[in-house]
Amino acid sequence: IVSVLSSAIIVYRLPWTWKCSKLLMKFIHAGLNTTAMILAIVSMVAVFEYHNAMNIPNMYSLHSWIGLIAVILYSLQLFLGFVVFLLPFAPIRLRAALMPIHVYSGLLIFATVIAAALMGITEKLIFALGSAGYSSFSPEGIFVNCLGLLIVIFGALILWMASRPHWKRPPEENAKVQRPNGGAPEGIEAESTMTDCSNADKSDVGFNSEAARKRNLKLDEAGQRSTM
Repeated sequence: IVSVLSSAIIVYRLPWTWKCSKLLMKFIHAGLNTTAMILAIVSMVAVFEYHNAMNIPNMYSLHSWIGLIAVILYSLQLFLGFVVFLLPFAPIRLRAALMPIHVYSGLLIFATVIAAALMGITEKLIFALGSAGYSSFSPEGIFVNCLGLLIVIFGALILWMASRPHWKRPPEENAKVQRPNGGAPEGIEAESTMTDCSNADKSDVGFNSEAARKRNLKLDEAGQRSTM
C-alpha cells in the first residue's frame, strides 16, 4: 500500500511525465489510488477475519485506530478526487479552492499510513517474540527495526519530492509546449533570448549608424571651415 500510494503521489512530479497530457496523468493518478484503496480494504477484511478466527479482540490497539482512520480518510479523499477533479462537472473555481486541501490531505494520509505500518510491524514483532525476546536484540528485531528505518527514509523522500516547487508539474500551456510537436520550454526561452539579442543588435547597429552620421557631419563642418 505504501509503495502504490507513494507512486500515486509523485506521478505528477516526474519530469518525464510532463510531456504526457494532464488527462492521462489524472487517470493514472486515480488508478493508482484506487489500487491502493482496494489493497487497504482487502487487508482490513483479512485482519478482521483472522482476529475473529483466532478469538483476538478487534480495534483495541493504536495501530488499528490509526489504520482505520487512514482508510476512512483515504476513502473520502478518493471519492472527492473523483467527483471534483476527475469528472468534468465541478467548476474551475471549486477545483482551485480545493486543490491545496486535496494535496495536503493526500500527504497527511500518506504519513498516517506510514505511521500505521511502523506500529503494525512493531506490534507483530512483539507478539511473535515477546517483550523479553524483542529487548534482547534478536536478529528478527534488528531486521524489523532496519525495515522501519527504511520505510521512514522512503516516506521522507516522497514527502520531499512532493513539497519541492521545482518538481511541480508546469501549467497546461507549458505542458503543451513540451510536447514533441511544440518543442521544449527551453526552446521558447532560447527563442525569446535570441529575439532579445537580435533586438539588442539592431539597437546597437542603429546607435552605431547614428554615431557615424554625427561624425560625418562634424567632418563635413570641419572641411567647410578649412575651405573658408
